[in-house]
Amino acid sequence: MTEAVATKTAETPGGTAQHGLQAHSDGGWDFGAPVQTRSARFTSTDVADFPAVTGREGNWKFTPVAELGTLLDGVLDGSQPSDDASSIEGLSLEWIDGDSELIGRAGTPEDRAAANAWTHFEKALYVNVSGEHDEALTLDRRGFGTEARAAHTVIEAAPRSNAVVILKHTGPAHLTENVEVVVGEGAQLTLVSVQQWDEGAIHLSSHFAQVGRDASLKHIVVSLGGGIVRVNPTIHLDSEGGNGEALGAYFADAGQHLEHQVYMDHNAPHTRSRVTYKGALRGEGAHTVWIGDVLIRNSASGTDSYEQNRNLVLSEGTRADSIPNLEIETGDIAGAGHASATGRFDDEHLFYLQSRGISEEEARRLVVRGFLLEVIQQIGEPDIEAQLQAAIEAELSESAA
Repeated sequence: MTEAVATKTAETPGGTAQHGLQAHSDGGWDFGAPVQTRSARFTSTDVADFPAVTGREGNWKFTPVAELGTLLDGVLDGSQPSDDASSIEGLSLEWIDGDSELIGRAGTPEDRAAANAWTHFEKALYVNVSGEHDEALTLDRRGFGTEARAAHTVIEAAPRSNAVVILKHTGPAHLTENVEVVVGEGAQLTLVSVQQWDEGAIHLSSHFAQVGRDASLKHIVVSLGGGIVRVNPTIHLDSEGGNGEALGAYFADAGQHLEHQVYMDHNAPHTRSRVTYKGALRGEGAHTVWIGDVLIRNSASGTDSYEQNRNLVLSEGTRADSIPNLEIETGDIAGAGHASATGRFDDEHLFYLQSRGISEEEARRLVVRGFLLEVIQQIGEPDIEAQLQAAIEAELSESAA
């Protein structure tokens, strides 16, 4: 069943309009069985199956949908981008057709933007990771241009492989895409998606992951650049012993919209998950959105799960929306919890630093740096961590200017 869309009149169970009843602002009234859980959301790979986005839907109500235009409703360029990433040492890469059996194993779109990308892409980039790799494997994704585009990427970690794969996004973009991640039995994969787009870029990205038995996926999102960036990871723990970590760090400047909707789906015994997203906001109109959904199904006995979101507000005129959701269908769990907090600097931290001769401005920079680097350091690769630290320093310097 699709999420209800606002209409001018409410419908009765028989399908006739009941005079005088107006639809609720969050969507049309549905007198049938409502969607009670995240797993019951409608999914489809065909954009025609989704109603038009109004901005009143639960998963769109914080997003500036009026600025998304073609990415939601139009015909997209789904051709292979100019940077075909054809030679990355340590990775097996190839472009595969949309009807390949390698596509569609990790998940299915839950919203119109993802379905529009799925409908229009022509070739998918297939990334196969095998063996163990001591150094991070980086895909430099920068050939999308300014035209409205669709893209599709499949990343597969072979059983018992171990690697860090980085998707680095720079340059201009007007892009909606799907990224599928398949983690084989016993594999250890860290996937890092870094958004350092040019100012004004628009990037809508849905990530779907399937984690195999006794396998582990560490999924890290770092969003710094771009005008509108919306990265929504879904991690399915459908095999016993699967582990999923979803980590994120973001810094929103004036006029920037950074959004992350995280879904952790426990559907097997003895699975574990941790979700930690941390963000900072500074400048008029800076807006961040974090929505975290954790579902522990009846089949997921022994689950251990926790999710949290922290936001640090650095100036007036910013807005941070933070919504943690936790659904538990079984009482046989090891633990589950969630937390959310949004606030300003801790005066005690600032006083401590200033009492040691550090200026107030530098003290604030140190607090922000430490706040975000707690997530960055989870990547475990010194080179990329140093690059992101430098990027955060640049953000702080620009914001202070």
